[in-house]
Amino acid sequence: MPRIVVMGGGTGLSVMLRGLKEKPLDITAIVTVADDGGSSGILRSELQMPPPGDIRNVLTALADVEPLLSDMLNYRFASGSGLAGHSLGNLILAAITDISGDFVTAVRELSRVFAVRGRVLPAAGQAVVLHAEMEDGSIITGESKIPEAGGKIKRIFLEPEEVEPLPEAVEAIREADAILIGPGSLYTSIIPNLLVPKLAEAVLENESAIKIFVCNVMTQPGETDDYTVSDHLQAVYEHVGHHLFDYVIVNDGEIPTQVQDFYAEKGAKPVQVDWDVVTGRGYKVIADTLVLFRRYLRHDADKLSHHIYQLVQNWILRKR
Repeated sequence: MPRIVVMGGGTGLSVMLRGLKEKPLDITAIVTVADDGGSSGILRSELQMPPPGDIRNVLTALADVEPLLSDMLNYRFASGSGLAGHSLGNLILAAITDISGDFVTAVRELSRVFAVRGRVLPAAGQAVVLHAEMEDGSIITGESKIPEAGGKIKRIFLEPEEVEPLPEAVEAIREADAILIGPGSLYTSIIPNLLVPKLAEAVLENESAIKIFVCNVMTQPGETDDYTVSDHLQAVYEHVGHHLFDYVIVNDGEIPTQVQDFYAEKGAKPVQVDWDVVTGRGYKVIADTLVLFRRYLRHDADKLSHHIYQLVQNWILRKR
């Protein structure tokens, strides 16, 4: 069974994993620990634990249980002094962390209880603080504050800079047949994983794995305003210092005008595929209509996972 490592955080990663778990793949999800907003931020600061929110989303996406149990993990209390805003899954992870004394153990135990297909690993065993240096030279501290700053991001960096990744995460990357990065918030979910020094090194050193970047469908206000596909790739390159990817998966399907108008009100627009620049830099592009619109635009998990699975299968066959 092909071994695939998926790196990222946020909703985009969870949507994609719902599709990938239906394929015959050995999945390891490595999830960012820079989140400091909402329920995660409160638990992080009050209990001195890594933020559980992105981990919870990924566990829910990969869980092989009744939908009611998944809904229960994501249930968010709407009222109650001290409870409002917390999701039950975050509180369960906090409780198991307290009982076991270790966040990584808590994630492992909850994975077992919820029959998770694959492994879910935090990028590091400790919370990290994310900083952004803006084009005007100012420094913004905190993952949730960066998009709100409203400026153009020059670079992001972690504190501590030499954060140690989990040994299991490094090993999973080294043994992977495929390494998949994205979709998700470029500067606050995707790149932070690659700033953990040994994780980026492991990705670069695994020369036998196919490396795929799944590009976001829409720009993100305060992070990727007016970014094209090549701008996303360039941001990764500038932070890592190397070209990482063999393939880029992009949406080239039409997004209905009323949907674009809805997103335009929030300051987001479709990410343009600048084919000449992307292919000129040596990336191979897989393009398809990859969006679904319900309340929000999301990747079509079935189509996306089909393309990823085909790429991985063909790559392994070629290697043989």
